[in-house]
Amino acid sequence: MTKKRQPARPAKADHTQRNVAIGVATVVGAVATGLASALHFGLFDRFVGPNDGHAAPDLEGDTHPGPDDRAVDHFRPDPTAPVSAADREALRPATGPAPGFAANRGGVRSQPD
Repeated sequence: MTKKRQPARPAKADHTQRNVAIGVATVVGAVATGLASALHFGLFDRFVGPNDGHAAPDLEGDTHPGPDDRAVDHFRPDPTAPVSAADREALRPATGPAPGFAANRGGVRSQPD
């Protein structure tokens, strides 16, 4: 009985499908990363108009308002409007000690009580 001959080198496996899948996944990932960074840094903002606010008709023409011109009624605040308690509290000046900025007197050994 004779032994079967072993080939000198085993046959190479065909990895074409695997390599194509890895390449496609790499390209898709690179494109997704590029789009995400473009959105993050606002590179597409010039193609999309602003969705909030309104037009400023006094700034649209070639002539701009001077220091003696008044703003359009829509842009002027109402001085007779009531101020809510929360707004009044938010605008109140800070008084009293600020414990986060400085130590209390006598809190440091070198300072007298």
